[in-house]
Amino acid sequence: MRYISTRGEAPALGFEDVLLTGLATDGGLYVPESLPHFSLEEIRSWRGLPYSELAFKVMYPFVEDAIPADDFRKMLDETYSGFAHQSVAPLVQLDSNEWVMELFRGPTLAFKDFALQLLGRLLDYVLEKRKQHVVIMGATSGDTGSAAIEGCRRCEHVDIFILHPYQRVSEVQRRQMTTVQGDNIHNIAVKGNFDDCQRMVKESFGDQSFLGGKTQLAAVNSINWARIMAQIVYYFQASLALGGPDRSMAFSVPTGNFGDIFAGYLAKKMGLPISQLVIATNRNDILHRFMSGNRYEQQQLEHTLSPSMDIMVSSNFERLLFDLHGRDGAAVKDLLENAAKGPVSIEDYRWKAARKLFDSDAVDDKTTCDTIREIYEQNEYLLDPHTAIGVRAARNCRRDATVPMITLGTAHPAKFPDAIVESGLSVKPQLPPHMADLFEREERYTVLENDLAEVQGFLSKHWKNA
Repeated sequence: MRYISTRGEAPALGFEDVLLTGLATDGGLYVPESLPHFSLEEIRSWRGLPYSELAFKVMYPFVEDAIPADDFRKMLDETYSGFAHQSVAPLVQLDSNEWVMELFRGPTLAFKDFALQLLGRLLDYVLEKRKQHVVIMGATSGDTGSAAIEGCRRCEHVDIFILHPYQRVSEVQRRQMTTVQGDNIHNIAVKGNFDDCQRMVKESFGDQSFLGGKTQLAAVNSINWARIMAQIVYYFQASLALGGPDRSMAFSVPTGNFGDIFAGYLAKKMGLPISQLVIATNRNDILHRFMSGNRYEQQQLEHTLSPSMDIMVSSNFERLLFDLHGRDGAAVKDLLENAAKGPVSIEDYRWKAARKLFDSDAVDDKTTCDTIREIYEQNEYLLDPHTAIGVRAARNCRRDATVPMITLGTAHPAKFPDAIVESGLSVKPQLPPHMADLFEREERYTVLENDLAEVQGFLSKHWKNA
């Protein structure tokens, strides 16, 4: 399988190179040249498979040119055996036909573990094979950083630098990153917001001369295709558990960077019956404003109780735009260059094509807290603020009550105690045993100005062989 850029000018690459490259040389994102497609009969035959075996069925077509089947199976078995629930992604029923899929049973209590615990193993495998060293540079709005560090901290051929917005992630999120010890782990708190961090990462990938030609950058953000690939699997898992593929499913996805919901879009294109995808956002609602009114416009980023979605530049949205424009890279490039200058829209027929599958909603902090309290009073089930936004959006946007509605539960509520307190509940979510001493562990991070040259200078001085 070959991978092509959403901007049409970079060379097509194989899986190994896409894994290590992250952003394409033309500034675009890599996507498969073509997708595998599974028949309903084939999907039906996967019922009852363990999660790691289902993951193999869904993902192997993307990597088969680079990794032997037995090696990939071993990686998947090792990755998902580290999750705290036998089913890996269990479903919890909220109402007669309404569900939450718990994607926070991995080691860092967030859905990012599904991809990043695998990504570390993929990187180790490819880098050992190539006898190559890379520097991981990533930006996090809270959860990607800890999952990336946990997934990559044992990698022998990697130095990892994670940028997070200073004082704009929860304390649990920060401590999960900054208390992991290792000479190859570097946490940078940038005096800015997530979009500033993400911009620095993108610009650094575009010009890596600050590394002096001694190494290259690798991506852990969802611009890396391997991240998207791993997230496709749990859409199949949820569907098969609730009667799919013989009935269609609807999903509500709390999303800021559009990667998790784009994986659902791909699952549908690969043959899984999905009738609706709900984009659930907070006050930083650029995706909702586009999907509801065909207007893509960046506004001032606001700090909310759901910080992992405090994002205004949704990188993976470019991958959907590429499809909506008939995979015309030049058209996507032109559109995004104009979007950097002011509001843009796409042709009405393209927007209406997207609306056939997608709905959207924006949920403010008060409604988020109301939802947390309401669901707890109804079910004694505690939602984190991001999942609460997903549940509220699902209820506001649902098209057909006979179709199972599954909200992706993206994080453990213990990561966001402020939102639980704000909701008025007296219950206090507890960290699991392996994190019980989190607040006693020593932290280690560096605060830097919101300045690209300063951040790049720090990287160039602190990677292993600098």
